[in-house]
Amino acid sequence: MWSVIVSLVMLLVFIYVCFGTYIVTYSAFTLGLLLLAQVLRHRGGSLSDGSDRAVLITGCDSGFGHQLAKTLDSMGFMVFAGCLCSNGHGAQTLAKEGSQRLRVLQLDVTKDEDVRLAKALVEANLPEKGLWAVVNNAGITDWGETEWNSIKDYQKIIDTNLFGSIRTSVAFLPLVRAAKGRMVFVSSIFAFFHCLNMGAYSISKRGLEAFADCLRVELSSFDVKVSIIQPGNFGPATNIRSKKTTQEIWDKLDDEHKVIFNRSYIECANTYFQSMCNAGSKNSHMVIDSMVHALTAPNPKVRYLLVSFKENIFFSVFPYLPTVVKDAVFSLSPIYHKRKVMLYS
Repeated sequence: MWSVIVSLVMLLVFIYVCFGTYIVTYSAFTLGLLLLAQVLRHRGGSLSDGSDRAVLITGCDSGFGHQLAKTLDSMGFMVFAGCLCSNGHGAQTLAKEGSQRLRVLQLDVTKDEDVRLAKALVEANLPEKGLWAVVNNAGITDWGETEWNSIKDYQKIIDTNLFGSIRTSVAFLPLVRAAKGRMVFVSSIFAFFHCLNMGAYSISKRGLEAFADCLRVELSSFDVKVSIIQPGNFGPATNIRSKKTTQEIWDKLDDEHKVIFNRSYIECANTYFQSMCNAGSKNSHMVIDSMVHALTAPNPKVRYLLVSFKENIFFSVFPYLPTVVKDAVFSLSPIYHKRKVMLYS
């Protein structure tokens, strides 16, 4: 709550500097209402007992999905844990350590047949109160400058992160609507933070949030709540990081791009990216707790921004900054200075 208050104060200071006293007064009133809504949202009880309610989670092989499946299972929910590899280590661990309520499903969200079979299995095994929620967690990441990625690279990440969530959501919506339950989407700060080398991933997550926003407005008529999870850098806590060697990147480039993006720069960019990933949080409790809140709170948030306290101030204000200021922020990063020198030297 304090992070929200600090973020609002910072935003008011920014508005005052740019627009003056009148706008600040109006903005303060508006933001006051938002803060009051934030407080009211956290009041009331929660759905602590998941008995007779089912939740479908995609991407349970590892990372957030794997941990959430275990958490919800311990809370009494019937968990349908969708795994890309139902015979893999992650799926076998869930089957071994979970209760009898936990069911592991073969679910590649990019395949219509997998989704169809998963829905049939879920429908045949629903508890009394039905399918309470779907957590669209399955996702992959990739990194590289816009010109380094092929159309196939873009198609692969979008088919999983965006179309995979759409495919799963549309299939299971009738069941969630009948239960007046929840739809949860795992996005990222990169849905609105357009930094260097994350273009393909940002495209997929920005599209995902657009879909979730549209769905939230439509489903409000049916008392179904939609939440978006926006994790920051949790690379060490998950297996979503994409590791590439400089040679692998270099081999994908044609002769023209090898001239523009020299090998030295690619090595530098690769080192920087991996170091940034390694600097991320190793503990995913913040994400899991927010997912549980989205599934059990009487009034869940629309968006859960999950970053450190210091980062929360920055990322809460960032979407409201003028584009010229947003772009200027990136000039503060050392990799941008190195990039300009190395590519034009």
